[in-house]
Order: sequence, then C-alpha cells, then structure tokens
Amino acid sequence: MIETKDEITQIKALQKEIEHLKNLFLKKDMDQLVDDSYLKVAAQKLGYKSDLKLKKKLNIKT
Repeated sequence: MIETKDEITQIKALQKEIEHLKNLFLKKDMDQLVDDSYLKVAAQKLGYKSDLKLKKKLNIKT
C-alpha cells in the first residue's frame, strides 16, 4: 500500500480527530455520572424515596 504525504497527513489529522471525539464522549459520560450522583444525594437530603421522584417533581427528562 503506497501512501502519499497528503494521505499520511490526512490520516494523522483524522486520528487526532477520532481521539478528540473519544475524549468528548468520555467527558460527557463522566458529567452525566456526576449529575446523577448529585441528584441522588439531593433526593435523599430532601426526603424523596428515590431520585426518580425528584426528577418527576422537577420535570427532568432522562
């Protein structure tokens, strides 16, 4: 397989973009975990039996 310099440059750019997108997905997942954890703690502190009831009360869609 013969690749030109332009093709190699394009492959490297695409690899960087893939890595960046992977990191964005990981950050999004981590942010969601943190939000869910805060909601569970808030529900407990406010006396709700589950975070689902608090979500319903606050009209939070999952």
